[in-house]
Amino acid sequence: MPESRGRQKQRRRPYVPAPQKKKRKPSPRWFGVLILGLMGVGVAMIVLNYMGLLPGTEFGARNLYLWLGLGLIALGFAGATQWR
Repeated sequence: MPESRGRQKQRRRPYVPAPQKKKRKPSPRWFGVLILGLMGVGVAMIVLNYMGLLPGTEFGARNLYLWLGLGLIALGFAGATQWR
């Protein structure tokens, strides 16, 4: 009965370690203050709009101030996603 060949040894590739990821620097302190400031000004603008304390809101709330306030809040959230 014929004998089967044994497995041939495969050539092993040399081990190459994966490149190290560079550590990102933490965000500066002013960045957190900026995020909170944007959100705070946005909320204040919306509240003052409905209270009639902004220019042009004596006879009712204006959509412009509402959208500006929401935009500032959105910018704050967008900045918060980039904070480290």
